[in-house]
Amino acid sequence: MNRIKEVLEEKGIKQTWLAEKLGKSYNMVNAYVQNRQQPRLEVLYEIAKLLNVSPKDLLK
Repeated sequence: MNRIKEVLEEKGIKQTWLAEKLGKSYNMVNAYVQNRQQPRLEVLYEIAKLLNVSPKDLLK
């Protein structure tokens, strides 16, 4: 389980922006946000960097 959705909402960032920055499809990012799929560790670190949070902050 991850907290990507909560962090995006806290920062007012859209999933489309995150998808563009990661070079991934909106559907893939939406799967991460909805916890239908978990990002690989490298992707989780990249998301944390883009959102300016610790990778631990993205995990429940």
